[in-house]
Amino acid sequence: MLPMHLMVNRELSWLEFNKRCLSEALRQDVPLFERLKFAAIYFSNLDEFFMVRVGSLTDQSMIEPNKLDDKTGWNAAQQVNHMLDMIHSFEPMTEQAYQSLQAEFKQHGIDFIDFRKLSQMDEVISRKYFAEEVKPLLSPQIVDRHHPFPFLRNKEKYVFSCHITKNGGERFGIVPIGHLPDYFTIRFDGRTKVFFTSDMVEHNLYQLFLKQKIVEHTTVRVTRNADIAIDEALLDYDMDFRGVMQELLKKRRRLYAVRLQLSSKAARIQKYLREHLELAQSGVFVQKIPLDFGFGFSLAGKAEIQDPALFYPPRKPQEPDMYHQNIPMRQLAQQELLLAYPFHSCKPFLNMLYEAADDPEVVSIKISLYRLAGHSKVVSALCHAADRGKDVLCMLELRARFDEQSNIDYSAILEEAGCRVIYGLSDYKVHAKLCVITRKNAAGEISYTTQVGTGNYNENTSEQYTDLCFITNDSGVGRDAVNIFNHLSLGETTPETEALWVAPHCYRSRVLELLDREIDIQKNGGHGYVAIKINSFNDVGVMEKMVEASQAGVEIHLYVRGICCLRPGIKGYTETITVRALLGRYLEHSRIFVFGEGERQRIFLGSGDLLNRNTRRRVEIFAEPKSQAVRGQLLHILAMTEADNCQSWLMQPNGTYQRVQRAEGEPCVNSQMELYDYFTIHANPVLPQQTPENQKIQQEKETVERTMEQLRAKEHKQETEKPSLFKRIWYALFGNKHEE
Repeated sequence: MLPMHLMVNRELSWLEFNKRCLSEALRQDVPLFERLKFAAIYFSNLDEFFMVRVGSLTDQSMIEPNKLDDKTGWNAAQQVNHMLDMIHSFEPMTEQAYQSLQAEFKQHGIDFIDFRKLSQMDEVISRKYFAEEVKPLLSPQIVDRHHPFPFLRNKEKYVFSCHITKNGGERFGIVPIGHLPDYFTIRFDGRTKVFFTSDMVEHNLYQLFLKQKIVEHTTVRVTRNADIAIDEALLDYDMDFRGVMQELLKKRRRLYAVRLQLSSKAARIQKYLREHLELAQSGVFVQKIPLDFGFGFSLAGKAEIQDPALFYPPRKPQEPDMYHQNIPMRQLAQQELLLAYPFHSCKPFLNMLYEAADDPEVVSIKISLYRLAGHSKVVSALCHAADRGKDVLCMLELRARFDEQSNIDYSAILEEAGCRVIYGLSDYKVHAKLCVITRKNAAGEISYTTQVGTGNYNENTSEQYTDLCFITNDSGVGRDAVNIFNHLSLGETTPETEALWVAPHCYRSRVLELLDREIDIQKNGGHGYVAIKINSFNDVGVMEKMVEASQAGVEIHLYVRGICCLRPGIKGYTETITVRALLGRYLEHSRIFVFGEGERQRIFLGSGDLLNRNTRRRVEIFAEPKSQAVRGQLLHILAMTEADNCQSWLMQPNGTYQRVQRAEGEPCVNSQMELYDYFTIHANPVLPQQTPENQKIQQEKETVERTMEQLRAKEHKQETEKPSLFKRIWYALFGNKHEE
């Protein structure tokens, strides 16, 4: 068992990640509207954290009060207390971010109206809009013994007021405003004025409660637990699983409160609500800023601002050159094909599905679906394939958190189109990103085109997340893929595989085996090397093996976007381990595993992190590319991630993070932007079946490029005394043309 001083609590590590999101809202080198979006992301993440993590640990504190966290020794109640303390400690930072944004938007002609400091004109505008547009839609009510306390819906806002009666007693007023827009904008005198609806209702309460003495008022927002188990419901085998999920979604809406937000202290109202919601004081948050930052995602579309400097420069996903050659995807996959989102468009994958639908040799399409876009083009392509007579099997996970209703709706659409739909396994979520197309030609020969991904089949997130889509015609991979779907159709996990890693049986064990191999190599005089890019890491067994590897001297680079429970750089334990987190324009989401160097190097990509849930309680899929082109692209992603000095954070031995600082004169390396250039310009594979003439031209081009790279590398080597490994990679690839 690892000493506890080597580990960080899972929840606190996630909160550190969210703090990094908030930090982006304070960066002056991030465009203004993008900073606002980062603030909105912080609060949106926090909502989900309360609904899921605080909710689940609160449940545990009641059911298993003595169960201890294996990393800190805290019970559930202690973990919740530490989490709430940490969230409260972020409040000055959130206020600073909002005030900074408010001031800078004012400079660009956008005013966030503060009803405590209304100008005469803003008062006139507010009163008129309230009387004509807001008041007719409100339904104020009194709460007393004749009017029972209403149910407060999750994440909806209410304006509460406390009234003093004629005999000196108290009663409370409530105005639901969740059905109204959170804000509205008005163009006046060349400026955009942003009025928050809750502030406006509070300001005009006297119009709603005439002849009442209002002594307190505040806006209230309640967050409820959303972590609900399905095991009990599954005991009823007479109910269809889709019906089970529908019932659970209804139940979720009425779970207990885990957080109360107020726009002012309002001591009487706060005490009254805490008693009714049965909420501890630590779960109360009095905020001087908007209770909900959802406006940060939509304001840009309503503010009529045309200044491009306030946004990230446009970066449209590109279609690789080979896609424009009208070469069938099955032919391109003969060499293996890698699409890197959001730098590449997802159109080639969609095209592969439509090609399969119209291919007379295609017998079946099998795919695992977790989260889908609204108006999903993937679903449309699958429905088209079923309409063309193909056997289409969709493994649709109905337990994808907060996408349950969407997936329930899509299951009905797919079934109606003639697709076979299965809902996964009772004990495991199917989180895998796997698609296999099976063909049978006139000679009776069977072949496969298989896709393994790191992200969901979602056209929207493919433009926002960095993900990988790997396509191959490898027969071993195809057989494994078909075998996996056959097991899923029977309600089973896959015990053994030939080419793929498959959790829960053939993922964690493979990682441990390859770590052991690097340990042995290091102990026998070689150089053990491991590089892993994931989103989260808390599997204690893997952490123990990494500590053993580090103690043996193995070089370990971890690129972990969010949760990382292993502390790096601790003498005698994790000295050779570095942990780097990347946070930028796109959400880092790809998973890449590299073990070893040179001829023994093995590289994998897939859907799973190194969380306990991924290694033990989910079906995850990893593939091992064989082509040098794809392997080189994956290694380049890691090299750019390591070289990044604009968006990177380094984890410290104490579990906190420090932003990587660029040395004086060092070129700026924004890995995401560099990878955009790389994948849209430099990384197109050689097209199959090229003519000898075209091959000669390609070879000559590559020779020229190599020569230029060598010259640039030599030149910069002379200019720098002892450049690092990744600086040498940078100079070799790009010279100093990106230097800022």
